[in-house]
Amino acid sequence: MNHYKLNEIPVEQVTDLFSRRFFTGEQATFAFIYMKKGCVVPLHHHDSEQFSYCMSGVLQFRIGDKELILRPGELVRIPSNVPHEAVSLEDFSGIDIFSPIRKDWVDGSDDYLRK
Repeated sequence: MNHYKLNEIPVEQVTDLFSRRFFTGEQATFAFIYMKKGCVVPLHHHDSEQFSYCMSGVLQFRIGDKELILRPGELVRIPSNVPHEAVSLEDFSGIDIFSPIRKDWVDGSDDYLRK
């Protein structure tokens, strides 16, 4: 068992417009995502299935060949290895859950995001 307090999980400032707090178990990564208006998450894909929940703000996704606007109270599932990208249309905060874990986040090799 692990017990976490959100305010004790460090905020990682990935870029000027993107920050996150995350923790990883054996098979899943749980993340709080913060994006300022205009932030772009470039096209990428990963082995992890992803669930993204919008707490506040608006996020525009392109997932495969479909576009989606994610608003507060809405959730989207992105299947494993499906290319996707996102643009924050407003300041955004949300929760992302990944399974299996995001090893590239843990080891800092998520270069697509750090550009």
